[in-house]
Amino acid sequence: MVGRHREGLAAGLPQFITPEPFADGTTVVLDEQAARHMRVLRLESGAQVGLRDGQGAVGEGQVVRLSKSQVHVEVQRVAQHAPLPAVHLLVPIADRDRMLWLAEKATELGVTSWRPVMWRRSRSVSPRGEGVSFQAKVRARMEGALAQSEGAWLPQAFPEAPLDRAVLAAPPGHRLVLDPAGVPLIGEGAAPLLEPVVIAVGPEGGVEPDELALLHDAGFRSVSLGSTILRFETAALVSLGIARTCLSATPTGGSLA
Repeated sequence: MVGRHREGLAAGLPQFITPEPFADGTTVVLDEQAARHMRVLRLESGAQVGLRDGQGAVGEGQVVRLSKSQVHVEVQRVAQHAPLPAVHLLVPIADRDRMLWLAEKATELGVTSWRPVMWRRSRSVSPRGEGVSFQAKVRARMEGALAQSEGAWLPQAFPEAPLDRAVLAAPPGHRLVLDPAGVPLIGEGAAPLLEPVVIAVGPEGGVEPDELALLHDAGFRSVSLGSTILRFETAALVSLGIARTCLSATPTGGSLA
C-alpha cells in the first residue's frame, strides 16, 4: 500500500466486504463473487482473510468452507472503527467511466456520502452515469476500493437528483461549491474548515448563474482551487483531499493557510 505501513487487525490479508454484521465466533457467508475471487487468489479452506461490513466493523477470520457459490468464514477477531470526520460530495452526472473512477478514488479518501446531481450542462453528456444499473456499478467500485484500501466505512451512495432536490437533501454543515470566482479553498485567505463539510462539484463547462444563486441561497460558499481549469473528477478529488487534510489537522477542523 503506497504511503503507509500496513498494521492492525486483518492488515495485509485478502479483504472481503460483507453486508451482514458479524461478531467474534460467528460464521459469515460470502457470495459467489467472493468465492470466485478466492479461487483466483488460490485460497483454500484454512486461509485467513479480512472482513469489512462497510459500517466500521473490521474482522479477521478463517475460511472453513469454499464452494463455487458460497464461502463460509469463521470470524475470530473483530474491531470497530469510528467514522472519519464527515465530508459529503455532490458530484455531477457525467461520463460513466470517469464517474466510476471518481467513486473508487473518493472511497479510498474516505468520502462520507456521494450524490450525483443533474446540472443543466449534465444533460448534454452521453453516455452519462445514471440509473439503477449504474448505481449498482458505483456500489461495486466502492466496495472494491474499500477492500483494496483497507478502509472501514463505505460511502453512503444516494441516487441521482436534480439540483434543487439535492440541495434540500444535503446535510447541514460547512457548505462549499467549487467556483473559479470564489475565495481560495487553501492558502492565504482561506477560511477554516469545520466538520461536517459538504462540497458541490459542478459539471464541465461550469455552473449556470441561477444554479449558483440557488446554492448560495442554501448556504453554500463559493471556493476556488486556483486558476487552472480542472476536470470534474480532478476537482472533486483535490477538494476532498484538502478537506480531509484540514479536518485531520485538529479535532475541530483546521486550515492549511
